[in-house]
Amino acid sequence: MFRAARDSGMQVIWDLWHYGWPDHLDIFSTNFIEHFTAFARETATHLSDYCERPFVSPINEISFFSWAGGEAGFFNPFAHHRGDELKRQLVRASIHAIQAMREVNPSICICQIDPIINVVPKSDSDEDVANAEAYRGSQFEAWDMILGRTQPELGGREDLIDVIGVNYYIHNQFVWAGHPIVPSDPRYRHVSTMLQEVYSRYRRPLFVAETGIEDDTRPAWLRYMVKEVLTAIAEGVPVEGVCLYPIVNHPGWDDDRHCHNGMFDYADGSGRREVFQPLADEVIRLNANVAALISGAKVIGELSDMETSMLDWSAHIMEQRTEVART
Repeated sequence: MFRAARDSGMQVIWDLWHYGWPDHLDIFSTNFIEHFTAFARETATHLSDYCERPFVSPINEISFFSWAGGEAGFFNPFAHHRGDELKRQLVRASIHAIQAMREVNPSICICQIDPIINVVPKSDSDEDVANAEAYRGSQFEAWDMILGRTQPELGGREDLIDVIGVNYYIHNQFVWAGHPIVPSDPRYRHVSTMLQEVYSRYRRPLFVAETGIEDDTRPAWLRYMVKEVLTAIAEGVPVEGVCLYPIVNHPGWDDDRHCHNGMFDYADGSGRREVFQPLADEVIRLNANVAALISGAKVIGELSDMETSMLDWSAHIMEQRTEVART
């Protein structure tokens, strides 16, 4: 893969840890940190032979994984009420790994990726408002720890993050201890505003590291996200790109259902993949829009009421599918 990236001139953000680790390691142990750090050092050594300034994401979605694996218990290690402990452990592992990689190659660019969320209270009571805001604020905890802004005993420093990646899906806004809120809901927060908040807090270049949706709303969702990114850029936020996830349809994580969420479908017997043409057309159109914007034209565009309704419908469908899969 290193050779292929070099030979094709493709810039890859190398993701070292995306929810998996060797079975013999206890993720809560110091042994895990030692092994992950050694793995990161060795990766940096080999990667630097092929790329002068590698881009690396040490541990993907620390906040989300800590909740899924340490609090809600539906990801390995299937723990409950250990989310904060798991988050600190993954932050420690990230810090040690970054320091080890920088010893090998000081020019390595570190990208730290987590979801951005919006949480609204379920009532006007002081308790619900405080709980919703505390949960919303938790999206920043891993970044703050790695930068040494909180829990400095973990070893964080301001120079340990170069770029911040944000992941955003339609279910990233919800009522505290309740259901997702849909794009037409007046409580739904503009993604451009959320991007401005992240940049104001960290003053790092940003990119949307994951975004996507299923079924026929794929083009409308991408158009909405690019509109929000371009709006943020117009407000001075350095958003460097958008990563469409996934590019290829895949089986569901929990239930193996056929997820129609990519540009290309499953391969047939001859290896050919059917293209979802509406999404391909939208990507072509958006590329042309970006080129026009760079030249000074104003072509951001808005979603139609019908497209917003489609996204509302998709939010409900995705909630149902997630609940079914996790139960």
